[in-house]
Amino acid sequence: MTISVLLADDQAMIRRGLRLILEDQPDISVVGEAPDGAEAVAMARRLRPDVCLVDIRMPRLDGIEVTRVLAGPGVPDPMRVIVVTTFDLDEYVYGALRGGAVGFVLKDAGPALLVEAVRAAHNGEALVSPSVTVRLLRHLTEASAPAQSPPLSDRELEVVRALARGRTNQEIASELFISLSTVKSHLSGIQTKLGVRNRVGIAAWAWENRLIDTR
Repeated sequence: MTISVLLADDQAMIRRGLRLILEDQPDISVVGEAPDGAEAVAMARRLRPDVCLVDIRMPRLDGIEVTRVLAGPGVPDPMRVIVVTTFDLDEYVYGALRGGAVGFVLKDAGPALLVEAVRAAHNGEALVSPSVTVRLLRHLTEASAPAQSPPLSDRELEVVRALARGRTNQEIASELFISLSTVKSHLSGIQTKLGVRNRVGIAAWAWENRLIDTR
């Protein structure tokens, strides 16, 4: 099955580079390119791609607003949006996460991570990578005060900590000696209790509440 991708970036050279990387993969096809946020929303709604790769800074609508419109709370059929960042725009990426993004990639992260993020999004998971997401979440929460914890069980907290360290479902199952289906069941319950939509939201909550050692 081919994964259809929409690219949204105001720089034509960036879009071309992303297209070349993605279409070098046999299972990924770029179905559209948008030079600004408003066009990205229109094209996404028209083409219904499997994954939208969205830049933070764009004319008309920025990446945060595009994410909210396509994947945010209240959207009946949310799309899978990955935010592209230069990492010096941390607060904007955080806003995009809260808006429903399922991952983010650094523009200089290299082809492998970009492809990994697209495939993860298509599979219904978020890219929570120790090399990207964990670093960003740590930076975002260094100065934040911990919020009051909702009633998570000890096992659920173990799952949350593992996820926030970048573990996959299979790795979490192996580490905690539980089945893959049990991990998925825990994650579903955790999302409901935390009021978040995906794995990135869970990871963000974990860092906000100091569940991970930042040393």
